[in-house]
Amino acid sequence: MDLYEPKDSTALWYKIDVDKTLQLLKSSERGLSAKEAEARLRKHGFNEIKERKRTTVLEVVIQQFKNFLILLLIAAALISAGIGVWQGSIQEIIEACLIMLIVLFIVLVGFYQEYNAEKELEALRQILTPIAVVERGGQKQKIPARQLVPGDIIHLEAGDRVPADARLLEAIHLKVDESLLTGEAQPVEKDVQTLLQDANQGDRSNMVYMGTTITYGKGKAVVVATGMNSNFGRIANSIQEIKEEKTPLQERLDVLGKQIGIGVILLCTLVFLTGILTQHIQLSEMFLIAVALAVAAVPEGLPGVVTITLAMGTRRMVARNVIVRRLPAVETLGSTTVICSDKTGTITHNEMTVKKIYVAGEMIDVAGEGFVPEGVFTREGKELNAKDNPELLRLLSAALLCNNATLRKEDGTWRFTGDPTEISLVVAATKAGLRSDDLSKGQPRTGEIPFDSKRKRMATIHQCGESFTVYVKGAPEVLLEFCSYISINNNIRRLSAEDKEKILEINKNLGGGAFRVLAVAYKTSTEKVPEEEAERELIFLGLIAMKDPPRQGVREAIEKCQEAGVRTVMITGDYQGTAVAVAREIGLTDGHGNVITGAELASLSDDEFENRVDKIAIYARVNPEHKLRIVSALKKRGHVVAMTGDGVNDAPALKKADIGVAMGITGTDVSREASDMVLTDDNFASIVGAIEEGRGIYDNIKKFFAYLISGNIAEVVIVFVTSIWAAVPIALTATQILIINLVTDGLPALALGVDPFEPNAMQRPPRSRKEPLHDGLAPFIYYYPMIVICVALGLFYWVYDPAVKNVFEAQTVAFLTIAFSEMYQAFAVRSTRYPSLKVGLFANPWLVLAVASSLIVCVGLVYIPVTLPFLGVSLREILHLVPLSPQLLLTVVLLSSLGFIYLEIAKALASRKGE
Repeated sequence: MDLYEPKDSTALWYKIDVDKTLQLLKSSERGLSAKEAEARLRKHGFNEIKERKRTTVLEVVIQQFKNFLILLLIAAALISAGIGVWQGSIQEIIEACLIMLIVLFIVLVGFYQEYNAEKELEALRQILTPIAVVERGGQKQKIPARQLVPGDIIHLEAGDRVPADARLLEAIHLKVDESLLTGEAQPVEKDVQTLLQDANQGDRSNMVYMGTTITYGKGKAVVVATGMNSNFGRIANSIQEIKEEKTPLQERLDVLGKQIGIGVILLCTLVFLTGILTQHIQLSEMFLIAVALAVAAVPEGLPGVVTITLAMGTRRMVARNVIVRRLPAVETLGSTTVICSDKTGTITHNEMTVKKIYVAGEMIDVAGEGFVPEGVFTREGKELNAKDNPELLRLLSAALLCNNATLRKEDGTWRFTGDPTEISLVVAATKAGLRSDDLSKGQPRTGEIPFDSKRKRMATIHQCGESFTVYVKGAPEVLLEFCSYISINNNIRRLSAEDKEKILEINKNLGGGAFRVLAVAYKTSTEKVPEEEAERELIFLGLIAMKDPPRQGVREAIEKCQEAGVRTVMITGDYQGTAVAVAREIGLTDGHGNVITGAELASLSDDEFENRVDKIAIYARVNPEHKLRIVSALKKRGHVVAMTGDGVNDAPALKKADIGVAMGITGTDVSREASDMVLTDDNFASIVGAIEEGRGIYDNIKKFFAYLISGNIAEVVIVFVTSIWAAVPIALTATQILIINLVTDGLPALALGVDPFEPNAMQRPPRSRKEPLHDGLAPFIYYYPMIVICVALGLFYWVYDPAVKNVFEAQTVAFLTIAFSEMYQAFAVRSTRYPSLKVGLFANPWLVLAVASSLIVCVGLVYIPVTLPFLGVSLREILHLVPLSPQLLLTVVLLSSLGFIYLEIAKALASRKGE
């Protein structure tokens, strides 16, 4: 097999020795010639990740029309306009224009939100390292990383982003942060040794991968894969193969739209044929009646209000550190049953932090998080001044001098370089008021014995005036073997067996709490110390315990999820012990019987895994393919799955999940592209706010769904009954229905979209994905319309007098009855579970303003004559409206409240029963 071809997997390179690797890649230690590099660039293409084709503005606009209700509205508008042109009637043309205005409004809102989300994400995009140090023809040179090709020799140093997948040729104390790919928090030590056994990606010590970061040391490597053929690129490419699935809300609205559409077509056909065959109404007139019925049946405000409500939710969520890329994703979070979260960088900071120091026989706690040197020292709960504790200062000084990391403040921001463990030591020393530059001036370094995985320790030699001091840090069980003395309260004495046993017991206890522990020791000499003697007869100073701490608020967030019936699952590339300890700390698990490793998972069949997946809370030492399998298994069990993550390894699972939540700060372009939402603060706790927002938004969608549908049902029945009854005219014209749906349905429905959320939204279990939108709304969409229909038809028949043919007056009564009934209902529907007084009848000022505005418009259309310019016709005349007497208006106002009274009684009885 010709391994040179980049189409082949890079999985085998770690099994091939250096010489064979260079031979297969047709390269050498001197690198490629410029001519050969140019030829390979033409053959393999640029070393870059090809993004999914961006959606054009036109495609975004077209996407807004892929809604059955929108298409129905457009059809109704075209039919109405056609009839108007055919008959020369301005009324039908005005109706068509009003309908198209509504359609345009809905489309513009949807377009604006999706386009705006893409623009906001554009500001978050991060680019891979643009420059690479490469050897071409034996000469080192800097070139754009996109010009790298297989066979190139690259040089890597601390702080570099690895520009391509490569096999190491040289590694000098090299450590790489691979958390972006593996999820493992600790940097991985690298070497050039050929591996004979199969190894997971995180264990391939002789390989470096595109997108990872060099944290320590330096190295040289030969590029084996670039661009889309790299591990990074293959994951990005696999995302495109995962089919996007519709959210629960999209599914329900699609079903609802089709049901309404089929019902409208059947009903209109029935009315049309009945009118033609039994009442001998003219064809054109009966067609207008059918159009009026279609307008009454189609809740044209529903898609618009849903879109606007979701859009408003996205704006609120920006303030909660969430950017929504796809509108319906907001609602999906409300039905989420499981959150699969990457540990490193999401639940934790991905920043090692010193939390405990054992010195002089006492344990000292260190406050603060991450790489910001802010926090105090405490002992037994009391604050400790580090400057008054010589033993603590000596220990931190030793850790600071035996260190190659840097920390400095630039423009008000702390900047750091080096290994995260060493950075944490510098941060702890800085909290105590120590500065590396100051210490180094008094004790310049004269020698260093670097850390490696075999020695498990590091030593530095410093000159202090006429004497020399050696500082050593390393694994406690190793370093103690080189210690002969111990410093306690500034007294140095022999290190006894009991001392060692006690120190090792403390180390074991700290290790069980997910701490990484380092021991620190020193010794002084009046003469220059040879390196081979430097680590003998050391004086033990103490232990420093650090960890990648959970983010602030994560524990509370998980507790809130548990209350809401949402299960949290932690997925990590870290070892099982670390994963369990972190899980315990955040209250995720007690660590018994609900942990599985990637190796164990790989040994299970799909059926075996699906039977266990509901009981597993922690996945440790997993690979990217494991994450995708986890999400797939949960979905097969009927769960609505949210996946949070930041690395390339998370992207396929983000795409597969019902709701993918990527990280905005540390996340990659690949993960953000695959996601539905982006957390701008990378904080797991923000997901809880998003879930609460999702549940509240869905509750509000149900509110105005009940509000709109109940009104439309009443209108349909009223039009249907009066259209087949030859003795009376139609109670509502198409234009009147449109005015009702635009004015009384529009503004109040929008106000309901920003209504305060229902009480106890986060104490309810997640709703079923298959729960119909009308679930629990029988009083609103069945019984309430019956009351409105009876009142409206009763008043219509009472007012209508065939002798005088006061059609306009009767239609005005029906028009105002429905308008007032819907205004009453707008307040009743503020809660579908509790009486309006309990949730605050006037707690939503926007609703009060909307209802008042709608009433002013409706009553104004009846009582205020307005002549349309250029047409010379009264708007009131076009709408078939006439002023009513005060007595008749009062009757309409009072009787229209019967539906509201019924709803409040029904909710009061239901809530009392529920208690």
